[in-house]
Amino acid sequence: MSAPHLRSPSSTAVATIAIAATVGVALATDRPVAAGAIVILSLGAWLALRRLDRQAASAEASRLEAARQLDRRISELFSLQELSYVLAESIQLDRIVDQVARYGARFLQADGALVALAEGDSGTLRVAAAAGTLAILADRRTAAGEPGLVRLAVDRERIEVAQEGDQPVLLLADEEVRSAAVAPLRSQGRAIGALAVADRREGPFTTEDLWLLSTIATQTSMAVANSRLFEMVRRSTEEWETAFDALTEGLGVVGPGGTVLRANRALATLAGVPSDAIIGADFAAVVAGHAPRAAELLAAAQRVEHPAPVEIRRERDGRRLRLAAAPLWGPAADGSVVILVEDVTDQRALEAQLIQNEKMASIGQLVSGVAHELNNPLTSIAGLAELLLEPARKLPEPTRDHLRVIHDQAERAARIVRNLLTFARPTSLAKEPVDLNDVVARTALLISHELRQRGIELERRLDPEPVVVIGDRYELQQVLLNLLTNAVHALSTLEPERPRRIRLATGRPEGRATLAVGDSGSGVPPALVNQLFTPFFTTKGPGQGTGLGLSVSYGLVEAHGGRIAYQQSEEGGAEFVVTLPLFTTVPESEAEEARRTGRPAPERRTRVLVVDDDAAVHRLVNALFAGEGHVVDAVRTGDQALRLVDDEAYDLVIADEHAVAADGNLFASRLLETHPDWRDRLIIASHARASGPQPTAALHWIAKPLNARDLRGIVARLQTVRSKK
Repeated sequence: MSAPHLRSPSSTAVATIAIAATVGVALATDRPVAAGAIVILSLGAWLALRRLDRQAASAEASRLEAARQLDRRISELFSLQELSYVLAESIQLDRIVDQVARYGARFLQADGALVALAEGDSGTLRVAAAAGTLAILADRRTAAGEPGLVRLAVDRERIEVAQEGDQPVLLLADEEVRSAAVAPLRSQGRAIGALAVADRREGPFTTEDLWLLSTIATQTSMAVANSRLFEMVRRSTEEWETAFDALTEGLGVVGPGGTVLRANRALATLAGVPSDAIIGADFAAVVAGHAPRAAELLAAAQRVEHPAPVEIRRERDGRRLRLAAAPLWGPAADGSVVILVEDVTDQRALEAQLIQNEKMASIGQLVSGVAHELNNPLTSIAGLAELLLEPARKLPEPTRDHLRVIHDQAERAARIVRNLLTFARPTSLAKEPVDLNDVVARTALLISHELRQRGIELERRLDPEPVVVIGDRYELQQVLLNLLTNAVHALSTLEPERPRRIRLATGRPEGRATLAVGDSGSGVPPALVNQLFTPFFTTKGPGQGTGLGLSVSYGLVEAHGGRIAYQQSEEGGAEFVVTLPLFTTVPESEAEEARRTGRPAPERRTRVLVVDDDAAVHRLVNALFAGEGHVVDAVRTGDQALRLVDDEAYDLVIADEHAVAADGNLFASRLLETHPDWRDRLIIASHARASGPQPTAALHWIAKPLNARDLRGIVARLQTVRSKK
């Protein structure tokens, strides 16, 4: 058997026994006074000892309570330290609130816990995480004004406690618990949520429990605020990097040694290297191609100056780059420079084209005035020469030969003037029957000198019959010139030993008119065929083209109801085929019918009014028609013509396009305002057929200098139409 536990007697018990023995001894003596004194002293000592014993017991109890409190504080400190480690492991908000809910329930010995966070400024709380018996509340929301202990703690911004009692505690709008304690989460002076624990297993919540809950809420508030701040920074960084890479201009940071420290995708593209390869590369070598001005720009920016942007031409590919640099500010700048690189190659080419267009517009104005002065004498020379060459004129053959030379040279000069006017400024004319064979002949004449200089052979395969379409002669000529120019450029890059040949062909397959331009060059790579008619797309080098020729041609052909397509040429090069509706119903005049059938044309006297400020034109028209018995009147001003039209009956009016009435308006416009029925018997003689508002809606046009054959033909067709009405 084990020995019984022996309890040591207290000091009070020992003192009592000693005092009792002393009293017994005192009473046994024969001195009452002394005995009484001894008894009193003994009782006092006993009382003092008893008081000391009670004090010792109280001190022991305090020591034990202090030890218990110390153990609890140490446990709480270890718990908080553990939670701190857990919260420090992640900055993801979902993981933080999940850990807080689980650890909060464990630390406070509760059956459940939750963390609710505010959603923006709407006042709505969402249960971001829940553990234990409250796990079913995950993602639950409670709006401002709804009942519940959680909402109450957030609204009052203080800890709210509901101990277990007869009535259940409403935690959220529709969730009840036995007891609960809720601490608000605060950041930057405002409530951002709440931490709640429910159903404590070891009785009511104590002051120490609430202190621990408050401490956990404080740590949670900081962790949530840091997580949200990090998320904001991360999102802002992603947005900045997305915008940084989305820039079409190259942007980067260049260090003091000239190496690229940071770059967007556009800068890597301009350098022609992968995005990851440009970091650490030498900027002057990789991007600027060792251009001296680029190095000077970087040096100036590194000296904390603000240099003006510079433009360089990169030798390896001929691209033109615009560089702008500025020093990078801040404690971590360390002499770094922010550099902006923009590829301005296409912009400069377009600017050059616009400048050229402005020059051409100025030339057009100049040529228009010159043409007016040249066309009038050319009209007289060519018209009168043709008139003298008619068979009815009995002239010696040598004289006729001289007249033919005069006529041919006048016609040649007239063609040169018309071609200059055609390409000096754009045109927008009423559509009329146009022979594509004639368009080919005129355009080939215009470009023949350049072809000879470049050693290019021009082969023509034209349909023997006229290939007539309804359209604008000058716009169709522009389309053909664009195609020929592209072909010349393609052939100019060939090796000297390869043949250089351009083939022009017209045809009328299946009721359609076709115009083909093929060359003996290298053709178009298959990968680029789909981009041929895209505006500003070009395979030419910088400054050699804007990529507008084919796109403009495409639009012009479409406006004529046709289409333009690319195919491989028979000789392996490129071939562009223009397909247009064929026009086959050209009305035949009585004069033409007479020449075709051999029957004489019916005689008809026609009254003609000529409105032109050039007396030579009057002479030519009079010589053409008066000799055939027609009546020709001529005036110099539009005002005179208007008076004659009102007083006399004319079958035909031939008016210069620049003829004006007394009020400054064009004569043709004023004539049709007062006499709309004159529209089908008015012929406008045009110098340049310029773009812009047309002076009249007249049906009939003839180019100056006047050609006797053309003038007779249009008058004959007009007479035929009028005779059928």
